[in-house]
Amino acid sequence: MKYANLIPRFLKYVQVETRSDETSKTIPSTQTQVAFLKDLANELTEIGMTDVHVSPASGYVFATLPGNIKQTVPTIGFISHVDTADFNAHHVQPKIVDQYDGHSVIKLDAEGQYTLDPKVFPSLRKYQGQTLITTDGSTLLGSDDKSGVAEIITAMDYLVQHPEVKHGTIKVGLGPDEEIGTGADHFDVADFGADFAYTVDGGPLGQLEYETFNAADGRVHITGTNVHPGDAKDTMVNANQLAIDFHNALPAHDRPEKTAGREGFFHLYKISGDVDTADLGYIIRDHDRDRFESRKKLFQGIADQMNRQYGDGTVKVTLKDQYYNMREIIEKDMSVVELAKQAMEDLGIKPDIAPVRGGTDGSKISFLGLPTPNIFAGGENMHGRFEYVSEQTMEKATDVILKIITLNVK
Repeated sequence: MKYANLIPRFLKYVQVETRSDETSKTIPSTQTQVAFLKDLANELTEIGMTDVHVSPASGYVFATLPGNIKQTVPTIGFISHVDTADFNAHHVQPKIVDQYDGHSVIKLDAEGQYTLDPKVFPSLRKYQGQTLITTDGSTLLGSDDKSGVAEIITAMDYLVQHPEVKHGTIKVGLGPDEEIGTGADHFDVADFGADFAYTVDGGPLGQLEYETFNAADGRVHITGTNVHPGDAKDTMVNANQLAIDFHNALPAHDRPEKTAGREGFFHLYKISGDVDTADLGYIIRDHDRDRFESRKKLFQGIADQMNRQYGDGTVKVTLKDQYYNMREIIEKDMSVVELAKQAMEDLGIKPDIAPVRGGTDGSKISFLGLPTPNIFAGGENMHGRFEYVSEQTMEKATDVILKIITLNVK
């Protein structure tokens, strides 16, 4: 279905800089998110939603669309996040590619330094005849997850404007800081008030996800002994060398670039140091909880072995669990997944059900007691300058939201 305000909303949203900041101590982590969420709260009020408020613990904007039926049906929630990833998001200038032919190279910047080439990004071939929204090559787009924000608000606006569409009570939650993994830490399930929910935060058409990684952050701090290299024998402990040794002690195959499907990994995302000290940052991931625990045990065990060799305190490991596989919660009652699957099938969309090689806010929210699988919002190549989204996929995502709502009353 065509929605007059869907793409104008999206284009307006992406031009607002709303990156999150993992070094911040505030909730939300940036004032740009606070301001944007305030604007969205005003918009939700203007389109006719009720009980629009900011949840004080989490910074989420919550809103309610009251039901227009007498029968009692479950209350459904729809959730998305407003922050974007850690890539340039200042002065986003989206470009429109009408009727993409499915094979041409799209120049993002005027010089053609950055392009969307189907040879590099084969997903482009799926979009023949569709309208694509891209970046100008200097920023990300912000489809993750402002596509979801625009789709949810557009669906709510449609229901307000079409009271003949029968529905139960609908809850909307728009939140901060998903990209830094803290947005749902303080999500107030009771305040939100839904029986089950969906994050509209997936990628291409048809994605329906209820299985995520189990996730931990691992930090390694190494203290060396720095002496003159000419007198180093049996005295120097080179922190940089120990950092290399620590990394090489991890399984060589278990890296993101060598794994797929349900294979877990250790991802070294940050390293710095000199002879005196070195620091490494890892994310540790696995879909299976037992293997996840084994990975953390191995991680700590390497440090323990090195400390036995070089002295206690040489290698210090800090492990912090981030989220768990929401399948543990959702598989207890798959009706929330089946409802979304039925909605897609009724619209002629083939559900693409596969484990997420990552996480969503739904991971934490599900463990807080609100089952929350993830449905597609449309974005491709997210988190960088090559990000794009199809207008038609965004329309279908909005269709799915509305179909879930209408199926809920049958």
